Amino acid sequence: MMKTILALDTATEACSVALLHQENISTLDELSPRTHTQRILPMIDELLKQANLTIKQVDLLAFGRGPGSFTGVRVGVGIAQGLALGAELPVVAVSNLLAMAESAYQQLGKTEVVALIDARMNEVYFAQFGRNEDGWFEVVSEQVCSPEKAIEQIQVDRNPVVVGTGWAAYSQFAEANLPLVVTDITLPSARYMLSLAEQAYQQGKTQSAIEIEPVYLRNEVTWQKLPNKR
Repeated sequence: MMKTILALDTATEACSVALLHQENISTLDELSPRTHTQRILPMIDELLKQANLTIKQVDLLAFGRGPGSFTGVRVGVGIAQGLALGAELPVVAVSNLLAMAESAYQQLGKTEVVALIDARMNEVYFAQFGRNEDGWFEVVSEQVCSPEKAIEQIQVDRNPVVVGTGWAAYSQFAEANLPLVVTDITLPSARYMLSLAEQAYQQGKTQSAIEIEPVYLRNEVTWQKLPNKR
């Protein structure tokens, strides 16, 4: 039987939650770059109430683990950890870059994707993904780098489409004249984390609440887990 999955994401300007229950998907998405901490829990409560569920009736929790804004990633991880601990839920940590690739697949049928998120400081969070019958795989590994470095690594011969805020944020991409189609998918959504989480669950790739960590990609950033947790 299909599991009830709750997904949440606050890693970028978008604040979103999604619920898969009885094969139905419901979502809430907002642009709230400075109010994630105030909005995410009420949004979760609203979706659960609409489905007449409590958090204890959820089978699996998914969250956007980054990369993204430092504050947004921390908020998402903290909320996911708190909910998972309280309800004793298994957790799936989903890459925000991969979630946008999944969005391109579900919306546009694309299986080759370059994902770019503006990382500020003249850098982007970047990865290139391909998809086959077994799911997604990395063509170019997730990293933080300059636009020029990303341009050097993009494998244009695979004919990928582009998703994310990073492309429009830096003129170097347009100036490079790469033969790529830029989609209007600019931000990740929790909706597209549901299918990724379901696949991870089926493959036994879940974590406990105390195991989850954010992914910043910048080495100098550290993460403090909940008190008294290793």
